[in-house]
Amino acid sequence: MIEQAEQLAVKAHDGQKRKNSSDPYIVHPRRVSEILRAGGGSAALICAGWLHDVVEDTEVTIEDIRKQFGNQVTELVAAHTENKRLPWKQRKQHTIDTVRNGNLDIKALIVADKLDNLLSIHTDQLRFGEKVWDNFNAGYSQQKWYYQSVASAMYNGLSKQDAPPFFPEYAELVEQTFD
Repeated sequence: MIEQAEQLAVKAHDGQKRKNSSDPYIVHPRRVSEILRAGGGSAALICAGWLHDVVEDTEVTIEDIRKQFGNQVTELVAAHTENKRLPWKQRKQHTIDTVRNGNLDIKALIVADKLDNLLSIHTDQLRFGEKVWDNFNAGYSQQKWYYQSVASAMYNGLSKQDAPPFFPEYAELVEQTFD
């Protein structure tokens, strides 16, 4: 199942590039799935890591995911998928609320995604300085609000001992990036 998810993600994201980079987009879902695997995630969660952006950024639909991967993977991908027709702040608030109220797998998927995004931002920030924020639709202060809010919400209803091992890494990176 994980290999099928990888193949679908590779095909769906073919030709796409990462923001601020010439890297193929697929490096992001690959890293997210690796974070989830290293954190002890289930096969369904690792599949969702591969597929977390396909509905949002490609022609693949939620029903395509359901037909190929079943309800558990579909529910994770659907919980993570933003409605791009909504304004930026409203989409991000929805993600924060989803992290706050979601089950452990939903929290893990979103935090793994945000961790990988933030690792890329942090690396670019070290290379390019504060100009890195010019490449985003929402600038430094809004990004700070968003990433800090995810960090504040991720432990809601969850003890720190039960959280995946990458949660503290995410919290620390938020502090380093937005110090």
